Amino acid sequence: MENTYGQFCTVARGAEVLCERWTPLVVRELLCGSKRFNDLHRGVPRMSTSLLAQRLHRLEEFGVVRRDAVGKVWEYRLTEAGEELRPIVMAIGHWGARWIGSRLRDDELDAGLLMWDMRRFACLPAFPPRAVVIHFQFRDARERERAWWLVVEDGVADLCRDDPGRELTLVVDASVRALTEVWTGDRTPEQALASREIRVDGAKRDAADLWRWLGTSVFAPTRRAAGQTPSAAHS
Repeated sequence: MENTYGQFCTVARGAEVLCERWTPLVVRELLCGSKRFNDLHRGVPRMSTSLLAQRLHRLEEFGVVRRDAVGKVWEYRLTEAGEELRPIVMAIGHWGARWIGSRLRDDELDAGLLMWDMRRFACLPAFPPRAVVIHFQFRDARERERAWWLVVEDGVADLCRDDPGRELTLVVDASVRALTEVWTGDRTPEQALASREIRVDGAKRDAADLWRWLGTSVFAPTRRAAGQTPSAAHS
């Protein structure tokens, strides 16, 4: 009984499945298209691998997730029941963007999660037909997370932790907070560039196109709209 609310109410019973710590974020990763265990873990890097395995197993038990063998690896996919969670998860994200806002503590900033999010939501159709290699340098990230390379070629985006040895298109030097705030819609690129918290080196046209290539978080428009209304005083 300690793991249940002890109520027949379907709100209580649904919350028992979905509201355990980390579970909504695991569902978020599946909704974003991650299928393999390592990719799922990249989206929740502060979650232990053993706990991630437990949560996936529990979601399988309740029919939210299915596990399929693909070659020598397992892939996880949402079932019909899991897909029905999409509008719920999106609504939570938009609600948070509108009413909670960012106001991020330093311990909530995560260069790795930011880069992973930017890679999977990069606006691939906006990139030119040639290969684009963007080197991100974070001034204030943890030692092993200060350098990243985003390589976009033939309609595919790849994120590298090690120098791929390709000719660089752009170099982006930034603080983790500044680039996160641009990504989430709390600041504009122009504001961050003017304050020198972000610097972009490379061909002028490519530097101007960078923000169109990268886009923003799916929740950024809601955050920007909230910042223009009196409700922003609560965020």
